[in-house]
Amino acid sequence: MAFSIQQNIKSFQDELGTEVCLVAVSKTKPESDLLEAYNAGQRVFGENKIQEMTQKQESLPKDIKWHMIGHVQTNKVKYMASYVDLVHAVHKLKLLKELNKRAKEHNRVIDCLLQIKIAEEDTKYGMSKDQAIDLLESEAYKNMANINVKGLMGMATFTKDEAQINREFKFLKDFYDELKSKHKFEILSMGMSGDYKIALNYGSNMVRIGSSIFGERNYN
Repeated sequence: MAFSIQQNIKSFQDELGTEVCLVAVSKTKPESDLLEAYNAGQRVFGENKIQEMTQKQESLPKDIKWHMIGHVQTNKVKYMASYVDLVHAVHKLKLLKELNKRAKEHNRVIDCLLQIKIAEEDTKYGMSKDQAIDLLESEAYKNMANINVKGLMGMATFTKDEAQINREFKFLKDFYDELKSKHKFEILSMGMSGDYKIALNYGSNMVRIGSSIFGERNYN
């Protein structure tokens, strides 16, 4: 069967239903691929480079919701502050302060997720539980009117050991449940193309799917 972005989108929409948000990870992909997904009804796209996301945002339909899923450098926040819908990978207070400042300049509120480090890999960013609690309890955070932390995000270790992936997702789910009511959290974002089925078992309501929609990436 020929590879079809539209068919892939439809099959994920059928599988996930309306309870789970599908973020189509479109980084490095041409705008024509995003339009194909858009024409299948997809409206939420995830990018990991602000410059690339901004270029796409300027020329693609305006009802797309743009999610910044990559590591964010503080000095680049200004380029996406006017339009970004959700920032997935907030891992320190300094970044939240900058998001709040730039959102205020545009008279809007930017939604964010705190990235919790659940993987054993050193290459993955994220806060510890204690760091996240300290941030949420801080006066600096409580005084920010232009950001809204809506939940947690975590990326499991890239491994074939499903027991380990289960442990990591369970850890994040338990922490999310601990914080959920006090902080009015709504989003638990975990699971990618290779492990999203396990993430769904632990209550993930936002998955980030790239290669299973758009095919393998070419980083040349």
